[in-house]
Amino acid sequence: MKSTGHNLIMSALYNGRKGDRPPAGNPTSIVCQDLMDACGVSFPQAHLNADAMADLALAGHEILGFDTVMPEYSVHQESAALGCDVNWGDRDTMPDGKSFPYSDFSDIEIPENILEKPSMRVVLDALSILRRSVGDKVAIMGKVMGPWTLSYHMAGTQNFLLQIGMGENEKVIKMMRQLMPVTIAFANAQFQAGADVVCLADHVTGDLASPRHYQELLLPLHKEITPQIGGPLILHVCGNCNDRLDLFAEAGFEAYHFEWQMDAKSVVKKVGHLMSLAGCINNAQVLYQGTPDDAYTQARYAIDAGVNIVGPECAIPLTTPLENLKAIVTAVCEGY
Repeated sequence: MKSTGHNLIMSALYNGRKGDRPPAGNPTSIVCQDLMDACGVSFPQAHLNADAMADLALAGHEILGFDTVMPEYSVHQESAALGCDVNWGDRDTMPDGKSFPYSDFSDIEIPENILEKPSMRVVLDALSILRRSVGDKVAIMGKVMGPWTLSYHMAGTQNFLLQIGMGENEKVIKMMRQLMPVTIAFANAQFQAGADVVCLADHVTGDLASPRHYQELLLPLHKEITPQIGGPLILHVCGNCNDRLDLFAEAGFEAYHFEWQMDAKSVVKKVGHLMSLAGCINNAQVLYQGTPDDAYTQARYAIDAGVNIVGPECAIPLTTPLENLKAIVTAVCEGY
């Protein structure tokens, strides 16, 4: 009896008994224009309507063959609920925050009913729809923003990083601590709504901060967050993070979702015994600009390296061809 996508993902996530084959999945997003067209659901409706959100997530499994469904395609669900003005985009563009309500680093007012705010409620409703639709056949993934990412959505990225550069650590930590309960509450609500796994995106990449900044400012918060969330977490951080991999492993996440620029064999060797790994097929050169053969080759490299869950390195470009995504599924199924 062949393993379900759900079982493949959960086994891979906990580095457990190997399933029939490696699973294909993406903790962020595999939505592109071709997938929207194929299932008849498009942005911005899929950010705002639970049925549309769930239908588009299902298309990732039913049309592409991925072992995961993930209904949150934006990084602004929480920030909208916290008072940011968000442009929800369209078929050709991703949502974008248009205001930074706490650019002065004043005390953040968390609405008592924040989980009922439309931009967050819609995700919970979509997860419940997916639970009823696919049950335990496919792994249902949720997604939340961590306190670092939420902080620069509240204050503005440049402003947030400027405070760090000026040594305003107390101000930065205060903001992150005020936002940390939002991350925890939303993640736990997603598990209760039907998620099997939640991706926690916190973009403390080498492009934005040093490993010292992560260790001093954010790692203590991550260590507090992970035991307060009642289910497995995949940390997603973009960019080159080779210099902080051991710190990510220390934080208590079950897995880390990483980019192609970090060689899969090197990452597996360094932290594969400490946490599971997901990724790491290049978005720009391979999935967007490349061919199915290119995607297949990189997927096979990731499999051979020992990556536990094989898929894109991040949310894919909207103009990614479907055939390149299907090549990932071909790669994980071939020979098994």
